[in-house]
Amino acid sequence: MLRIAVPNKGMLSEPAWNMLAEAGYRLRTNSRQLVVEDPDNDIELFYLRPLDIAVYVGRGTIDCGITGEDLLKNSGTAALEHMPLGFGASTFRFAAPNESSFSKLEDIDGKRVGTSFDKLVHDYLVDHGINAETIHLDGAVESSVQLGVADLIADVVSTGTTLRNAGLRIFADPIMHSEACLIRSPRLDEKDERLTILSRRLEGVITAQRYVLMDYDIPVSKVAAAVAVTPGFESPTISPLHDKQWNAVRVMVPKAKVNQLMDKLYEVGARGIIVTALTASRI
Repeated sequence: MLRIAVPNKGMLSEPAWNMLAEAGYRLRTNSRQLVVEDPDNDIELFYLRPLDIAVYVGRGTIDCGITGEDLLKNSGTAALEHMPLGFGASTFRFAAPNESSFSKLEDIDGKRVGTSFDKLVHDYLVDHGINAETIHLDGAVESSVQLGVADLIADVVSTGTTLRNAGLRIFADPIMHSEACLIRSPRLDEKDERLTILSRRLEGVITAQRYVLMDYDIPVSKVAAAVAVTPGFESPTISPLHDKQWNAVRVMVPKAKVNQLMDKLYEVGARGIIVTALTASRI
């Protein structure tokens, strides 16, 4: 069986569970289950702490897992990123007290940086020639400056509200941009058939989340103009209607642009435009 680690809690957990469910895999039925066997799909799911997933995968005790790029990089293990999953986007930044003089990366030299991602931050500073002390904290990073533990912090930032409430401001370039990804053990061949099937299913879910199916009728004389608006992946499906002056077109289009495309198609001459959500796909 292919052993897959998934986050048991945190911001990545629910999107990861939903993606696996949409890909056709069996999930746990209660929060006390730590291992779920899915013999129909030849997998085992292991619910682990997000911080530990890369460690188990890197050591080869778990074949692959879903975690954040930042957590993978901070783990320092041999686990390999296999594919991005399109959710859990975040940015890792430095932040300092509002009244401080920090404005650029060089200002960190000789200072104390409080963070939960000490290896990630340490490696980043070393790579940029900055000599600073990295203070490992498991939580409440924003309070470390006020409590005198650190001079500044490095943490995940989404809206920045938490930092502002703590009297901190962002400075310098982002340390990294991160999102959820599927990682694999170095012991697992990237061409392993089981991993290929898992990857293909997850790619199908991502495609279904980002695209919709669009159908419309278009005069035969205007098919070329309509196809230019909605070219699809390879080519739209075009079928004749009972009225030989018209064709029916079926094509996949980006969900984020669906209304703009409908407007353009109507202007070209398309009618009867309808949109259908996708639940799964194989592209």
